Amino acid sequence: MEQTRSTPQPEVGIEGTQGSPAGVRPRRISVAPMMDWTDPRCRTFHRSLSRHTWLYTEMVTTGALLHGDVPRHLDFDEIEHPVALQLGGSEPDDLAKAAKLGEQWGYKEINLNCGCPSERVQRGAFGACLMAEPQLVADCVKAMRDAVAVPVTVKHRIGIDTIEHYDFVRDFVGIVAEAGCETFIVHARNAILKGLSPKENREIPPLRYEVAYRLKKEFPNLEILINGGITTYDEIENHLQYVDGVMLGRQAYHDPYILAEMDNRFYGAGTPIPTREDAELAMQAYIGNLVEQGGYMGSVTRHMLGLHRGVYGGRGWRRVLSDARRMSAARSRAEVDALFVEARSHLRPDLQEAA
Repeated sequence: MEQTRSTPQPEVGIEGTQGSPAGVRPRRISVAPMMDWTDPRCRTFHRSLSRHTWLYTEMVTTGALLHGDVPRHLDFDEIEHPVALQLGGSEPDDLAKAAKLGEQWGYKEINLNCGCPSERVQRGAFGACLMAEPQLVADCVKAMRDAVAVPVTVKHRIGIDTIEHYDFVRDFVGIVAEAGCETFIVHARNAILKGLSPKENREIPPLRYEVAYRLKKEFPNLEILINGGITTYDEIENHLQYVDGVMLGRQAYHDPYILAEMDNRFYGAGTPIPTREDAELAMQAYIGNLVEQGGYMGSVTRHMLGLHRGVYGGRGWRRVLSDARRMSAARSRAEVDALFVEARSHLRPDLQEAA
């Protein structure tokens, strides 16, 4: 399939990577698929902070790919690598076709969503409700594995509704693993399918990390990643004593500078740690290219607003770069540069105070 690469190339500072340092699992650190957030602009920004952290798309449904605008959903830039495609669906044949499209477009992994609890997703008979049908999930995984050569992985919860006993998730993982899935991303909360919003489902069901640890102990040959409520380097290091990888969610979005030390801390890269200014300048060049091709500055800056979190003047910086009217008016590199210069004028990093 011919790929359309319309995303503008950055001029400085953003480099993808085709592999991780020798001996380090490539998914040791990853950023979760998050609807409305982890789009190509967001992933390009995250890549300016970490060359090795494994990135995921937003969930894309099989229907959107088989009956919709494929380039709109799958186009991305090589600088985003390594990046994985998350699919939502429950029909093995459809998932196989969608997975094949993902592979043809260059994604390094196909992930099946078995963790989203939203009612819209449930109406489509996929997401977290699939945990009640492990054999169907196994059939889906087998169909995708038969269709593609890249890894097929599953992201799931530890239970649904009031089902909290370990046997439930153990049997789910065991049955799906028999179909050839070798990597499981465990969001260490139950999914409440009725009565809670997706936001509440990320906050109200208690975290039970010990369930993920137990899965790794019982299935030592599987790659087990843990997800849910993880916010600090110390927490990551603790989890890595028990599982193979850690997936960050909203923490990486709201405080993205946490990604800056991932390459050295967890991949042994031994490379200079990018400063906030390094990342900002890289994205400034990227946005300059984007707007000169007719793109919208705010489609990128909306993902960057947490970059100066905790830095004195950060509020003023965010105010400039979240002004939709001014973002829309920026149509040249010079106008983009002027907005960033104005935004930076508010910053006083020497004070290191939240603003």
